[in-house]
Amino acid sequence: MSLISEFKEFLYEYKVIGLAIAFIMGVAATSLIKSLVDNIIMPIITVFVPGGEWRTAKLVIGPFVIAWGPFLSDLIYFIIVAFIVFIIAKMVLKEDKVTKK
Repeated sequence: MSLISEFKEFLYEYKVIGLAIAFIMGVAATSLIKSLVDNIIMPIITVFVPGGEWRTAKLVIGPFVIAWGPFLSDLIYFIIVAFIVFIIAKMVLKEDKVTKK
């Protein structure tokens, strides 16, 4: 068996092509969701941020500076990604609930 045919067999057996496509789609979705949070959701929240700029919103307590604006953006981003992954997993897996006997 030639090295090329072994490589093709490896790609098919371990579904590397599907994994690569999923990775590329994940990167594209990440960019889209990050843009949604930064450009649509956070400007709406800016109205409630003291000073009006969420990117630089921070709480200063003596020598400690807590940059809560960027953290809030990342938290919202994480929640959206986690919810989308949950919905996709629920649709794809469609497992029945385990029932007691």
